[in-house]
Amino acid sequence: MLVDSHCHLDFPDFAEERAAVVARAVAAGVSHMVTISTRVRRFDQVLAIAEEFHNVFCSVGTHPHNAAEEPDVTADDLVRLSAHPKVVAIGEAGLDYHYDKSPRDDQMKGFRTHIEAARRTGLPLVIHARNADEDVAATLEDETGKGAFPFILHCFSSGRELARIGVRLGGYVSFSGILTFKNSEELRSIAAEVPHDRLLVETDAPYLAPVPMRGKRNEPSLVVNTANVLAEVVGVSKEEIRTITTENFFRLFSKAGAAVTQAA
Repeated sequence: MLVDSHCHLDFPDFAEERAAVVARAVAAGVSHMVTISTRVRRFDQVLAIAEEFHNVFCSVGTHPHNAAEEPDVTADDLVRLSAHPKVVAIGEAGLDYHYDKSPRDDQMKGFRTHIEAARRTGLPLVIHARNADEDVAATLEDETGKGAFPFILHCFSSGRELARIGVRLGGYVSFSGILTFKNSEELRSIAAEVPHDRLLVETDAPYLAPVPMRGKRNEPSLVVNTANVLAEVVGVSKEEIRTITTENFFRLFSKAGAAVTQAA
């Protein structure tokens, strides 16, 4: 059993065959998926997908790319929306200095707002970090000093120091198909250093399909490819990495774990 901890099933790429995509994931051994919110204004669309499929959960939040579109989203808004049984995380939020699609001040404001919501709800914050390692690390240090909150550094492709700081502050690190790319030697060496109890896997579908599907549309079933490479990197069997990452998922996304236990 595996869990895809981060995908975007609401994106148009899946509109024509969403049910088939979910079915293929299950057939591949992926028991659950989390479809991630990128705009609070479109949260209803994300939630509708989570409600349609028993094995799909969701988050609520504003992606840093869209921070300038939703400057007035408050922690109260996020807390209120996260009360739905299917919402198991806050975000994704964070800092993206590669594309800078929103002003950095807006990104930082949104980041801290989402941190507050994660702290208040106890739901993990899904953190997007790109070319912003220093500011993400400094913000995590500062905000953790005000009170701990659960978080995950999603689709990790940053430097070793951010991974180290994230783990030290209690965070988890999730690896995507990037881990399988030929030129990702440094990323694989970082993954090998992350404690086993902090590792997760994801697709970030429809993006970043792993080898040998690189360049094609990604989907949750392909998280298996990434998990297999992660197993090699950390020196465990494919079966062990499935157990490790699934147990880690339900520990971090504890609301999902409680829901699955109750359903069983």
